[in-house]
Amino acid sequence: MQLSTKILGGLIAGTLVSLVAKVLAVDWLLTVLISIEPLGMLFIRAITMVVVPLVVGSLFVSIASLGDIQRLGRIGGKTLAYFLVTTVIAASIGLGLALLVSPGISMDPAVRDALSAQFAGGAPSPSAAEAPRSLMQALVEMIPRNPFEAAARMDLLPLIIATVIFGAAGNLIPEDQRQVVITFFRGVNSISMVVIKWVMKLAPYAVFVLIAATVARFGLELLERLLVYSLVVAVGLGIQAFGTFSVALRLLARMKVTTFYRCVAEATLLAFSTSSSNAALPVSMEVAEKKLGLTNEVTSFVLPLGATLNMNGSALYKAVTAVFVAQVYGFAIGAGEGFTIIVTATLAAVAGVGVPGSSLITTLIVLNAVGLGPLAASGIALVLGVDRILDMLRTSVNVTGDLTCAVFIARSEGHELP
Repeated sequence: MQLSTKILGGLIAGTLVSLVAKVLAVDWLLTVLISIEPLGMLFIRAITMVVVPLVVGSLFVSIASLGDIQRLGRIGGKTLAYFLVTTVIAASIGLGLALLVSPGISMDPAVRDALSAQFAGGAPSPSAAEAPRSLMQALVEMIPRNPFEAAARMDLLPLIIATVIFGAAGNLIPEDQRQVVITFFRGVNSISMVVIKWVMKLAPYAVFVLIAATVARFGLELLERLLVYSLVVAVGLGIQAFGTFSVALRLLARMKVTTFYRCVAEATLLAFSTSSSNAALPVSMEVAEKKLGLTNEVTSFVLPLGATLNMNGSALYKAVTAVFVAQVYGFAIGAGEGFTIIVTATLAAVAGVGVPGSSLITTLIVLNAVGLGPLAASGIALVLGVDRILDMLRTSVNVTGDLTCAVFIARSEGHELP
């Protein structure tokens, strides 16, 4: 049985067990399912442990082996352009759907106030967590003062930039010295792949634990109360995944959509289950090279960068959330506000901070930008209850977008694809 099938089986089994326990009110089983969630977190920590050595090893080897700095600039330019265009499209889809369906207008004010009060204590706010970074601050922090500190903090973007700089410099040193360094990092990369194989054997069981605990804790009650809002986000993410990405695959990569999704199933399912692009990164790189046939040169650059910058699903989610909160509180969204939402959702999607709930925190950027500042905290509290479920969906879209970009870059560089 393929690993992707086992992961899907764990996902379905965990959901069913928790739903049955909820429906039959088997409290002891619900308590057990919630209490074993740390076992699933162990898996996430184990797979995340491989991210830094894998990214540094594979990216350095890829860059230092190019022998052509101009080619690096060409690949990087195309990658960033793809990320920007698809993220803007995602934010536009979210805005358009939310304005069309108007999920916030139909919400009962009593339900709104009850939900806000219920989750007010758990809602992030600028005073309760690290404030979202400004664009200029994010640009300054792209160059790390200490690459080892960036690695320790799992701050991938500065680490990637530092690795690219050192890898590019590696092309300019004598060949005998360059090969020594490349051999070392190639060994680090190979060891990382072995560890990934070990850890991924536990994936189906970890997925069962994580999804079972999520459903046991939240159930479907909150989803029912915020059903229209949740459906708008889910439909928008589906349009991005199977509409925008399918067009990119056919027109830009000239690849069959069914072939692509069959090859990347393991990575997208893991992203869905863990709600972590970083946790899914090692698996994304593995399926890209072994199933999609992409070169390490492409995967080691595009996928780590995408895990940090390419947040299509997050941008769409922020746009829908901004419109939803505005409608709930009777705030009009005109053309100017719509444009502001698209721009700030795109920027906020890549300006996340390294704390739990960062996507919710950066959503404050969008809410404040359209004049919802006084209502931002209560608006975040309103959607907090269903955020975990929606986070699973948007993370799988983020990872799918990274892999789609990698396929496009490979095709544009003349590589053969399945």
